[in-house]
Order: sequence, then structure tokens, then C-alpha cells
Amino acid sequence: MRKTTKAVLYLKKRLITTVSLLCVFIAAAGVPAGCAPAPGDEAQETQTQEDRPELVLENFLMEDGYLDLEALQALNSECYAWISIEGTGMSFPLMQPSEDLSWYLSHDFWGNEDDNGCIYTEYYNNKDFQDPNTVIYGRNTESRFGMLHQYQDLSYFNEHREIKIYLADKVLTYRIFAAYPYDDRHLIMTYDFWDTNVFSTYLADVFSQRQMDAFIDDSMEVTVDDKIITLSTGVTGESEKRYLVQAVLVSE
Repeated sequence: MRKTTKAVLYLKKRLITTVSLLCVFIAAAGVPAGCAPAPGDEAQETQTQEDRPELVLENFLMEDGYLDLEALQALNSECYAWISIEGTGMSFPLMQPSEDLSWYLSHDFWGNEDDNGCIYTEYYNNKDFQDPNTVIYGRNTESRFGMLHQYQDLSYFNEHREIKIYLADKVLTYRIFAAYPYDDRHLIMTYDFWDTNVFSTYLADVFSQRQMDAFIDDSMEVTVDDKIITLSTGVTGESEKRYLVQAVLVSE
């Protein structure tokens, strides 16, 4: 059974507002509508932005712990999941643009221009996380994936290893095995991860990273039979570089 979240309450209020405004329009046109505008409708409409549900995970969880995707998609149809890294402050709705791949680099969840953008995947990846490697992008800002750079500290890397991705029918749990700077090549366009030979070579390359600010958990075995996610963000002052945090699916 779905609990009444703040998101659901917001959607109900928005529906009431829409109906009230329609009645006002019909009345202004001189057409009997069987209803009259409710007092304060104009004020209610101007407060819509303030009344939006806060985009925090707790507002969009059902009683079974799964994501209330219906409520999220009623607000933005391009949202399809939620990503959260416990104890890091990183918890975001996950988007996938249907057309403009760069849209969520410069727009927020509500469609407003915002240099922080959103966390998103490209349509090269499926939305079920069954691809060998799902690449998740976010801007290198303090409120988005700029926080990934905290993984350049070994103690932080060791203490914050679990990533959860919430879907409408399951929760996927991943364990981080690598964090390192890389070049700016487009991973999905460069590597055919569905080719097991390519994927195997790629994983060997990841585990061979030996840069000063690269942390790799060599005790973990990741193979071509696994599903991984790659969190990708920029590197300040180095436009040709990316910082990657990678995790392997351990339960669903």
C-alpha cells in the first residue's frame, strides 16, 4: 500500500488549483460552469513553486521501501530512479533526457535554468541497470557530483562504499571498488561493454590504475558477469579530465 507522501499531497493540490483556474476561465467567458472560483485562487497559484515537495528521498518512498516513481514522474516524466550514497549528502533523483543530452547539465528537475543541473544518464544506457556499465553524470559543483572528489581521501573512500539506486519495484545495492581521475573520453561510445573481451580488458585497466589520487580495492573481484555503475564528474581547471567513482552491483 502506498503511503500519502508530500509529493502526492502536492499533486492533489495542483489538480485542485488547475480545476479552479479552469472554472475562472469559463466564468470569465460567460459560460455557466456550475462552479465559482474559490477565494484566494490567485494567491494559491503564485505559491505553487513554494508548495512543491522537497526533493528528498523520504518524500518519495512507499511503505515497501521502493520508489514512488508515479509521483516523481507526475512532476517530471524524465525521472526514472533515485541514487543515494549513505552519509555523503549525495541523494538525487536520476534523470534521462529523451532528446537533448546536455539538457540536465544546465537545467534543474523543474526545468529551470540552473548551472548545477541534475544527475542523469544518457539514452545510450537502458533504464533497468542491466547494462554492463551504466554511466551516471553530474556537474562538478558543491551541491551535485563535486562531492565525489571527497573520495580522493582514503579514509573517506573506505567509509562510504555503499550506493543504493531506488526503482519502482526494487532497490539495487552497489559497492564502490574504484575512484580515480581519467581522461574525458565518452565511455559508452569508446567501449562496447557488451563485448566480454572489451569489458574484461577495460576492467583490467581500471584495476591497474596507480595514480597518486586513485584508490582501487584490489580485494574485490569484478568480472564481465557483473553489472557496474560509473559516476562521472569534471575536474576543476582540467577540462580534458573526469573524475570517476565506480561500483559493482552486490544485491537487488
